[in-house]
Amino acid sequence: MTVALAVPDVLIARAQAGDEAALEALYRAFETPVYNLARRMLRKPEDAEDVLQETFLEIVRSIRQYRGEGHLWGWIRRIASTKALMKIRREQLRTMAPLDDEPGKPGMHIAANLDLERALEHLSDTSRAVVWLHDVEGFTHEEIAEQMGKSVSFSKSQLARAHVRLRRLLDEGGEARA
Repeated sequence: MTVALAVPDVLIARAQAGDEAALEALYRAFETPVYNLARRMLRKPEDAEDVLQETFLEIVRSIRQYRGEGHLWGWIRRIASTKALMKIRREQLRTMAPLDDEPGKPGMHIAANLDLERALEHLSDTSRAVVWLHDVEGFTHEEIAEQMGKSVSFSKSQLARAHVRLRRLLDEGGEARA
């Protein structure tokens, strides 16, 4: 699912010239999709809020470098996803958590009304980010690998393992297999 949010070129030019009203208009136009992207990649709403703020600080700093190649939303989406991935990396370094889920964790009984949203919560931060970026946002494995500083095969294997885990969780929850 790719969102093609369009804003007038004149608004972008004004923002590039430092017009605060134009920058605020960009914030208002992209606030919700940036937050939603970050929220899907991160577990906590407050982390998504942090990524939203970091993204727009970066946009204010970098808007002059936007060359108008492709949609502005694609450029903003890349900044937001990079910020979310950086937050995941910082958290992993802080907790020294493994990249992969630990199979057979106790207490993983899934309620009968499990839906995809809840199943995604059982993935590691890295796996969830790869699933969201690839399956929902439409990033290629090459783009994901570049953003994560990993190989293409890393992205593909994370996605494959996450799909297997999601299928298993959904089946355990009584959901029909997709």
